[in-house]
Amino acid sequence: MQSLDIISVNIWHIVISLCNLVLLYFLIRKFLYKPVRKVLAERQSAVDKQYQAAKEAEDSARENMETWNKKIESAESESEKIIKQATSDAERRKSEILSDAKQQADGIVRQAKEAAELEKKKAADDIKSEIVDVSMLISEKMIGRELKEEDHRELIDSFINDIGSSDD
Repeated sequence: MQSLDIISVNIWHIVISLCNLVLLYFLIRKFLYKPVRKVLAERQSAVDKQYQAAKEAEDSARENMETWNKKIESAESESEKIIKQATSDAERRKSEILSDAKQQADGIVRQAKEAAELEKKKAADDIKSEIVDVSMLISEKMIGRELKEEDHRELIDSFINDIGSSDD
């Protein structure tokens, strides 16, 4: 029966062990659990702040990206407007230059025609003058006498005018 003494239950040992356990629980809770809990809460708070900052940065980046996309679209539309305006200005300028060139060419042609007309009149006058001189010489030789130059010119001019009017 000796083995029963070894297995025996002592109530005081149990009560003291329970008291030790309760005291150890309160000490651990006060000195270990609460500070660890506090450190964990601080870390959780820091992590939450980082997540919040990352979310704000992401939202800000999204807003910036949308703003820049709008600016790019407006810049593209503005560049299209500028290109269209430049094209229309170039077309307008081209038509103005062509019109000016046509006017200048018409002016040059008109001046050339006027110059040709003047040269034609001058040549006709020269020819008339030569015809008068030659006719005078021929008529002097044929008639054998000399006519007054004024009478002779008058006769020849009337003859040339009759020839000129019959050609028209």
